[in-house]
Amino acid sequence: MDQPQVPPTGDQAISKSQMKYLKKQEEKEKKKAEKDAQQVQQQKNAPEKEKQTKKGVQQAEEELDPRLFHENRSKQVLALKQSQDPNPYPHKFHVDLTIAQFREKYGPICTEKGKIHEDLVSVAGRVVTIRSMGANLMFYDLQGDGTKIQVMANAANHKDEGFSFEKIHSLIKRGDIVGVQGNPCLTKAGELSIAPGIIQLLSPTLHMLPTAHFGFKDHEQRYRMRYLDLIMNKKVREIFLTRSAVIKQLREYFDNKGFIEVETPSLNVIQGGATAKPFKTFHNSLHRDLFMRVAPELYLKMLIVGGLDRVYEIGKNFRNEGIDQTHNPEFTAMEFYWAYCDYNDLMNVTEEVLSSIVKKVKGDYKFKIHKGDNPTITLTEHDIKSGHFKEQEDDFIELDFTPPWPRISMMKELEKKLGEKLPEVLESEEANVFFNEQAKKHKVECSNPRTTARLIDKLVGHFLEVNFKNPTFLIDHPQLMSPLSKVHRQYPGLTERFELFVNYHELCNAYTELNDPFVQKALFQKQVEDAAKGDDEAMGYDEGFIKSLEHALPPTAGWGLGIDRFVMLLTDTQNIQEVLLFPAMKPEMTVEEMQKIQKEKEELKLKQQQQQQQQQQQQQQQQQQQEQQQQQQEQQKQ
Repeated sequence: MDQPQVPPTGDQAISKSQMKYLKKQEEKEKKKAEKDAQQVQQQKNAPEKEKQTKKGVQQAEEELDPRLFHENRSKQVLALKQSQDPNPYPHKFHVDLTIAQFREKYGPICTEKGKIHEDLVSVAGRVVTIRSMGANLMFYDLQGDGTKIQVMANAANHKDEGFSFEKIHSLIKRGDIVGVQGNPCLTKAGELSIAPGIIQLLSPTLHMLPTAHFGFKDHEQRYRMRYLDLIMNKKVREIFLTRSAVIKQLREYFDNKGFIEVETPSLNVIQGGATAKPFKTFHNSLHRDLFMRVAPELYLKMLIVGGLDRVYEIGKNFRNEGIDQTHNPEFTAMEFYWAYCDYNDLMNVTEEVLSSIVKKVKGDYKFKIHKGDNPTITLTEHDIKSGHFKEQEDDFIELDFTPPWPRISMMKELEKKLGEKLPEVLESEEANVFFNEQAKKHKVECSNPRTTARLIDKLVGHFLEVNFKNPTFLIDHPQLMSPLSKVHRQYPGLTERFELFVNYHELCNAYTELNDPFVQKALFQKQVEDAAKGDDEAMGYDEGFIKSLEHALPPTAGWGLGIDRFVMLLTDTQNIQEVLLFPAMKPEMTVEEMQKIQKEKEELKLKQQQQQQQQQQQQQQQQQQQEQQQQQQEQQKQ
């Protein structure tokens, strides 16, 4: 194994991730500087007439530099705060209509071009574009709740005696929140607008908005500044509206089925409810460790014992595991539990509820999604008009949620794929040896501890899950993989459990619940033994849950849905961070940290150069010695 490189300073070595991050930051800064310089030069070279007339507004050179814009705007706003001329942060502005309501009400009424309606209304929103048609006429696009309206400000209509037309409009910048009081109208160009008598600055932006031309596309910055992402990218807003609609429809479905929504603790004394690595914290008053819940399952089943026969919960779960395209340490899930049902009933319910939501959201059971990342999320009008953006039919796959869905027996299908008969007793040393050999044979990776359950899970992922594009139920899991599931009524060693896969990823997990306290005790004990072997995903022994089972849990079936992944499918996104408003992110490096890494990088580079020079000198010396030896040998021969 190669030894880590240590900088000459004796400081800690630079990690590969830090090097990669630094390189990425350098490239971003370089591209940004080049783009800013190019824009400044284009502005300088443009003819004066073009500067004045292009889109009706002359772009100030300092506005091309976001840092200079921030500096100048901050000074301006601080001066306004001091003078209160006007107050840049007023307490209230009365709004009669939202922008969407304005369009809905006056769109059908304002049909005559050039005519101003007599109604006096007030609206408010964010300025996203500014166009100046001389000293006495300004046009703004005002955005609110994902809708835009044009503001046609004419000096002839100005009624604010406190501030001149010129002064108030000189203060307004792209990104500002403004209030407008005026009359609806239809411009000569046929654009529904509002002609203001009064326009008021309600909250000034201190940062320049990205231009509509270039947009806001950097993934990392979009996730860190979701507020700006929502301002700039309409499709991002649509994603979260869809998410809200999905959760609303889930609630409606189960409320109509007679379920009640409940809330259970997020801080648990024992890690349980699912096999996953938990987050651990400490409660000062109780003087004990607590775990963020990985699933609410055990509490919900206790409620079934208590006589609440149909319960569901929508909430956050936490798993202290890796971050990737489909995993976030904090995620939203729904679980429901239904007394006197089994997993066959739940497969029917799953088909019904999910297919109905798909039909409502997409308009059909069939819909297409991108094979990779969806490039249209941050697409600008310029991208479309330029003709550079083109998509091919091969860029998409079609998903079909038309019920019923296939039901695949896990172990039978795995046996077919391996081409070898599986051990009859899975909880044996022979079975562990068998699956270990199969994993090695087929080059399927499995980290320690290589328990039989973990090995089977990896083999199933390798051979089966890769085939599940359309909704598919994977059923009848081994008991050693399902410590909370009821044993199968026909197949010993298996359980009545299913997972739903769509687009090659797990979406749902459900089973007929284990309600035998004697069996549950034994399975909990097995989990404790696995934990002792190093399995940090194993559940703890929950004595309180066992006691609840001893009070009699009726025959019950339970179900869990990953809401984030379901929303990903419906919004055509391949990255879970696109459907989370504020996803978990690695911390940004400070300037000092970046400078330190840069220094270490330079010192490391210098050391490597010195080592190369030393090696070259040694090689030259060796070569000279060899030449001298050859000369001596030739002289001796002569």
